[in-house]
Amino acid sequence: MDNAFDSTKHQPHERDGAQSGSAMPTRRTAPKLKLVDRLQHWLPKIVLAPTLVITVVCIYGYIIWTGALSLTNSRFLPSFNFTGFGQYAKLMENDRWITSITNLGIFGLLFLAIVIVLGVGLAIFLDQNIRNEGVIRSIYLYPMALSFIVTGTAWKWILNPGLGIEKMVRDWGFTDFKFDWIVDSDMVVYTLVIAAVWQSSGFVMAMFLAGLRGIDSSIIKAAQIDGASLPRIYWSIVMPCLRPVFFSAVIITSHIAIKSFDLVTALTAGGPGYSSDLPALFMYAYSFTRGQTALGSASAMMMLAGILAILVPYLYSELREKKS
Repeated sequence: MDNAFDSTKHQPHERDGAQSGSAMPTRRTAPKLKLVDRLQHWLPKIVLAPTLVITVVCIYGYIIWTGALSLTNSRFLPSFNFTGFGQYAKLMENDRWITSITNLGIFGLLFLAIVIVLGVGLAIFLDQNIRNEGVIRSIYLYPMALSFIVTGTAWKWILNPGLGIEKMVRDWGFTDFKFDWIVDSDMVVYTLVIAAVWQSSGFVMAMFLAGLRGIDSSIIKAAQIDGASLPRIYWSIVMPCLRPVFFSAVIITSHIAIKSFDLVTALTAGGPGYSSDLPALFMYAYSFTRGQTALGSASAMMMLAGILAILVPYLYSELREKKS
């Protein structure tokens, strides 16, 4: 009886021990779980930190540095002798800058208009479920795979009066044919339009084709049942649905036009003289070859202002639509 009593007496202690033993691992693993949670919380930030630092320093930091230099009289080396907006006034009196701005207006407007019209037309053409669509789409997109340096070099050969189109047509017997835009100071800027349109129209086509494929086909079928013609459907129904694509195409092509440097360098080098100069080429020439860093920085800030003048209204309209 005593033994039985003793065994029952100690049973609660064994259970208590088991309970206490089972509770101990929970207490030990709790700090580990907290450590894992902290690592999961901080690890993405640690991984992204170098990229964030590089972005802030190498993009926004240099933008601020360029803006500061534009307010000085820096030449080959940076100077901290601030002169206010004197460089901007000097820039507006520079004939080469005025020519580059005029050329940008001609090049930008023509490039923007032609590439969007061609892009929309090609996208509508491919949207008709034609045969060999993939092959045709690849042909249109192929120029975008090339760099602007390659495009400029290729079109420089094509437009050369002694090697390209003019010589080929004259060899066919049309001896009076003349196509020397690339050496004509009044027409050379249009050669930039030709080369840029050839390269970028396929990309714009892909943007609009993706937008067309995203439209609900039931809307178009309903309009067809109501008796609407195909041109009417595209003009009144499809095009309004592609408004975001239009905005994106305008932003991207405008950005390409404003920062165009490699295409001009390879195709015309800004010539004859500086008749095909664009702001990016002007900025490079004055900042790195003529030793007028402050004037080049001022031109760079003007280019940034042009991009922001296009980008800010677009972002404002997008954010306002999301809020509404």
